[in-house]
Amino acid sequence: MARRLFPGAWLRKRYYAQVRFSYMRMKYLFISWLVVFIGSWIIYVQYSTYTELCRGHDCKKIICDKYKTGVIDGSACSSLCAKETLYFGKCLSTKPNNQMYLGIWGNLQGVIKCQMGETIHLDLGTELEPRKEIVLFDKPTRGTTVQKFKEMVYGLLKRKLGEQGNLSELVNLILSVADGNKDGRVSLPEAKSAWALLQLNEFLLMVILQDKEHTPKLMGFCGDLYVMERVEYTSLYGISLPWILELFIPSSFRRSMDQWFTPSWPRKAKIAIGLLEFVEDIFHGPYGNFLMCDTSAKNLGYNDKYDLKMVDMRKIVPEINLKELLKDRHCESDLDCVYGTDCRTLCDQSKMKCTTEIIQPNLAKVCQLLKDYLLRGASSEIREELEKQLYSCIALKVTANQMEMEHSLILNNLKTLLWKKISHTNDS
Repeated sequence: MARRLFPGAWLRKRYYAQVRFSYMRMKYLFISWLVVFIGSWIIYVQYSTYTELCRGHDCKKIICDKYKTGVIDGSACSSLCAKETLYFGKCLSTKPNNQMYLGIWGNLQGVIKCQMGETIHLDLGTELEPRKEIVLFDKPTRGTTVQKFKEMVYGLLKRKLGEQGNLSELVNLILSVADGNKDGRVSLPEAKSAWALLQLNEFLLMVILQDKEHTPKLMGFCGDLYVMERVEYTSLYGISLPWILELFIPSSFRRSMDQWFTPSWPRKAKIAIGLLEFVEDIFHGPYGNFLMCDTSAKNLGYNDKYDLKMVDMRKIVPEINLKELLKDRHCESDLDCVYGTDCRTLCDQSKMKCTTEIIQPNLAKVCQLLKDYLLRGASSEIREELEKQLYSCIALKVTANQMEMEHSLILNNLKTLLWKKISHTNDS
């Protein structure tokens, strides 16, 4: 009856339904197209980034070409370039000029690091370490005696570490490492490799701290490519997610996830004790003071026994070296006087130059990192005292009177508090 009485209304309703259906269909088609477009763009960007970041084939070709022509030599050269028992695994690179891969060497696993590209000028906003000279592996030259090479190494170490009474011992230690085939002498190709490696702070620190528990061991080298001990867990906390998921997770929620996926508190305390011990190792050690210029959790790892192991030490630099580079740096504000993320000095506005006194010592930066890590999950009986000590540690300044005494006192108090709490547990 309604259709007979109002045929126009019924037709209009049917027409509107068809129009609405067409609109919804177009809407979903557009959204589907947009999702495909954005997804394709993300995949393209990620692929382009991957091909830029992961150039292990180029790295190996450069190194092996130099080895096969007799320019360089080292303990890993034969395995990498002739026997092919050392090969590149999963790409771990985060910067194009610092290639990093999981390395498989026979039945051992390590991490391969290789420098790509030449950084001729020192830029404190990017990399403190230049990659070699303009001509790759050009020093020492043919005809250089072992004594002359020792003098070259001594001069380089003096510039990096300052006047140290025992530099000669370090020179001998470096020459023993450079003797890759352990035949009792350093050949010219081995010397070229050693000279290139000495430009890199991480390599120098591994040699200096080779007997320390929390420094990854040097497994071998070829040219300025080197293989170091693999660390099983490569961050203090958190989990690794596929990159596509990382794009859609809010940073605040990601931080919460990081806190969820951590070891038990006693194990975190053991890892923290290891980090405090590492700070001791590099604070006014036998060859001077080293500064941690990036104390982010991704540079710190641990093994299956929950012993701290450094993952990346490229931003741990000799204090003397950093001060020398900063003293003539032009600045307009304090923001211009920063290296890495954590090494900061002040800008002298009268001279428009950076001062050379680092504001925060390593211990204060480490305590800032450990604050949330240790306080979460701490029992009520230790939490108040732990929080008090951590905040005292964070307030530590380099310029304070008797800083070294305060540094040692705070560090020892923290270690004692943590160790007292876990010494009776299986985690100790």
